[in-house]
Amino acid sequence: MTRRNDTRERVLRTAAGLFQRQGYNATGLNQVLAESRAPKGSLYFHFPDGKEQLAAEAVAIAGGEFGERIAAAVAAAPGPAEAVARIGDLLARDLEESGFQEGCPVATVALEAAGDSEPIRSACDTTYTSWLRGLADYLRGHGADEPEALADLVLSSLQGALLLARVRRDTAVIHSVTRRIGGMVGGMVGGTVGGMVEGMVEGMVADAAAGAAGRKDCE
Repeated sequence: MTRRNDTRERVLRTAAGLFQRQGYNATGLNQVLAESRAPKGSLYFHFPDGKEQLAAEAVAIAGGEFGERIAAAVAAAPGPAEAVARIGDLLARDLEESGFQEGCPVATVALEAAGDSEPIRSACDTTYTSWLRGLADYLRGHGADEPEALADLVLSSLQGALLLARVRRDTAVIHSVTRRIGGMVGGMVGGTVGGMVEGMVEGMVADAAAGAAGRKDCE
């Protein structure tokens, strides 16, 4: 029984990594079996619904683990602006360490397969909802009036920044977006339009300062 569970876990984690790097369509079952060193026939034994089931479970496990890392980063932040920055740092570090091969563990599969597969769509939705709930709870604890809407804003902004960073092979856009969005969210948590504007200005100033420092380093 232990051996069967080990094989299933190995196939699942191998698939999760391949889906994250290559996407759903480019990842074949033969490649998953070869890289996981699993016996032929074991895949359909453990995943009788085939690639669709494998992808849905891979998204769930990879997304769950990444969500735990997001939660830890946010919990350690002293305020909303810093929380956004720490999520951005996490995304940027993972992207750089993978040689710009591994983006979001959910988005790559969601973009390709969520429209055609209900199990995959449901797995992606459940994972995103879990991330958003944790972030909204954190923002609510800091006095945000509309924590769910702010969480949507943060996650959608970071997802777009992550995609641009991967295409450009440069994480600068992630840090730029987190500074601006973090400043805006920090101001909105303050509860006034003035606070929101002040937060946006602070984010823009920090972004400009970071850009100037980067140019100076290149001189």
